Amino acid sequence: MRNAYFMQALHQALRSAMEEDETVIVMGEDVDRGVFGVTRGLIDTFGANRIRKTPISEAAFVGGAVGAAAAGLRPFAHVMFSSFFYVSMDQVANQAARLRYMSGGQVELPIVYFAGTGPTGSAAAQHSENPHSLLMHTAGLKVVMPSTPYDAKGLMMASIRDPNPVVFLADLRLARRREPVPVKPYEIPLGTAEVKRQGEHVTVVALASLVHIALDVADKLEAEGISVEVIDPRSLVPFDWDTIVSSVRKTGRLVVADPARRLCGMAGEVIAGVSERAWESLQSQPRRVTWPDIPVPFSPVLEKVLDVGADDVEQAVRATLGDRVAVDSV
Repeated sequence: MRNAYFMQALHQALRSAMEEDETVIVMGEDVDRGVFGVTRGLIDTFGANRIRKTPISEAAFVGGAVGAAAAGLRPFAHVMFSSFFYVSMDQVANQAARLRYMSGGQVELPIVYFAGTGPTGSAAAQHSENPHSLLMHTAGLKVVMPSTPYDAKGLMMASIRDPNPVVFLADLRLARRREPVPVKPYEIPLGTAEVKRQGEHVTVVALASLVHIALDVADKLEAEGISVEVIDPRSLVPFDWDTIVSSVRKTGRLVVADPARRLCGMAGEVIAGVSERAWESLQSQPRRVTWPDIPVPFSPVLEKVLDVGADDVEQAVRATLGDRVAVDSV
């Protein structure tokens, strides 16, 4: 084990994948310089034939990754900011997500579309998106969004080895998070959630950087006798319903913390799915903790108001418990 920052862990996974499989290539804007650190230094090891710096046209290289994959390569396409998926959505939705289905499985598209995602401090509306709900709705894509360096490395290895197109979103607020990570490559299977903290009274499903906020809230509430179970889905498509439903059957209560807009969002989907599968177990109304349905502001003060914080998660947890807090904590 060796301590690694979030982006360093992703770099390690990508380097290992390139060492084990010569068909893995990297393409995108400034990948020779290593934006965010994920591709830094790879051109010195693998050369410009496998590390392809592209023109500033997301539609071009996102579409190019489809052709490269269909021809037998395994492209890692660095989209930079997840907001840029909107520029290339035709190539993502109509080509990458559809061609395996439309060809009856004759064409495999082992692509990883990687992007940093989320507000990072006054990056403004065009560089601060979290479009995972939109990408989840695009049938044919897998969508991954981890919360720790350990998970990031294992999920990246699994994503690169997967025969399907995978969108891998790295919450930029986690860039400086550091923890021990195995030096050797390893996989975490896509579609496996993890219970980050065991609890008895409320299940909190949280995504990416909100996992750590939820854990902090759980620590605080423990002093009051409130036991919070925190689950990180890690993979949004495929989604691990079994782990989450099992937790809700135990706790009887559900809060979903999603760093994205409420309308048609991941939080609502989780609540709907749990309600369909475990309605009889719910003891109170599930709660969503999300952004309001507005663009991300440039103003630091307004961006903070938009974003989900610890107070929002705590209020939602308390709301699910209501007057039963004292009873359940005895």
